[in-house]
Amino acid sequence: MAEDEQREHWERTYQEHPEMYGAEPSAPARYAADVFARAGVRDVVELGAGHGRDALWFARRGFSVLATDFSAEGLGRLAENAETEGLAARVGTAVVDVREPLPFRAGSADAVFAHMLLCMDLSTGRIEELVTEVRRTLRPGGTFVYTVRHTGDAHYGAGLAHGDDIYEHGGFAVHFFPRALVDRLAEDWELREVHAFEEGALPRRLWRVTMTVPAAR
Repeated sequence: MAEDEQREHWERTYQEHPEMYGAEPSAPARYAADVFARAGVRDVVELGAGHGRDALWFARRGFSVLATDFSAEGLGRLAENAETEGLAARVGTAVVDVREPLPFRAGSADAVFAHMLLCMDLSTGRIEELVTEVRRTLRPGGTFVYTVRHTGDAHYGAGLAHGDDIYEHGGFAVHFFPRALVDRLAEDWELREVHAFEEGALPRRLWRVTMTVPAAR
């Protein structure tokens, strides 16, 4: 699939279905907010924030949030909702394409959150590069919580195959994760948890992964 096709598809989706995931925060975001609070996190970077249901939840919990996405349409709606809720001082937005190096200073964030961003139309090589970039962005002791659909999902192996465990359904390309990939991405991190859960009507089958950068010694 051409790289810009997915960006254009998501832009159309956010225009036509601005509340496609609803206004309530995802279960992984609720979990992450508790983890971040216990760790003393102040600032959170969200990758793939979309229209912002999770970014707004983090802001309501008192964190400063930088919400990123490659869809300017979704981020525009997020900023409007943050203003309406009186959260604009805690929520920033930035158009970021995770297929490129992250535009953040090394050690500039306490936490990074990504709900189903890593299982987008990204090659294994690019996913590995992205996780390396997340590690660079985090301070020592920083926490990364991400979720991905895995190879036990009902859609794995169905739809239009693009290779590298990527299958397309209804215009959305998904990279389904084998457990070996989760473990490989955790090398040089402290892997805290790999939690299996389900979401949506299919249901989608996912892993919620929590890992931290080893603290400086």
